[in-house]
Amino acid sequence: MIHPVTSTYAILAYKVLNYDIDQTWVDWAVEMLMNGYDTEHLVILAGVSPPYDQFELQSLTNKVLNELYLDYSDKDQVIKNYVSYLLKIIDFDHFNVNEVLKTLRKLRDLYLSLDGNSMLSGFYRLYYGVEDLQHDTIQWYLDGLDRGNIKEVVQRMFAEWINENPIS
Repeated sequence: MIHPVTSTYAILAYKVLNYDIDQTWVDWAVEMLMNGYDTEHLVILAGVSPPYDQFELQSLTNKVLNELYLDYSDKDQVIKNYVSYLLKIIDFDHFNVNEVLKTLRKLRDLYLSLDGNSMLSGFYRLYYGVEDLQHDTIQWYLDGLDRGNIKEVVQRMFAEWINENPIS
């Protein structure tokens, strides 16, 4: 049985958020083809190159997602799956605060694009707390977070989210 590649969670989130279609979509289409998917419109998407005509690509990506039977009708679930996907790719065995900040920056931007959706407010505060601790000894965004426990706090918050929001 063939399963969509994990970056599909990001693609579905970009679709429900109405983000511009760019090279990320093309790369995803190529990865899907390499993993055994082969539909008419997926092949077309994999061959798209700049400049990107958003009007044309919106129609094309609708066809691709329909051909692949990828459902993105439940916006909240799509966002939760995307967040869980982002959190799961952090390697805590080789903890890198810059990689964590990169992920938290995506979550901050997602929080802002969703007009301050409360389900993401903890990640918004965590981003600014961790970011402040990169150049200062104190932060005011998250109680109990300090330079000595960044990994533990991040790991706990990520694990709590993943446990409460398993990918479906």
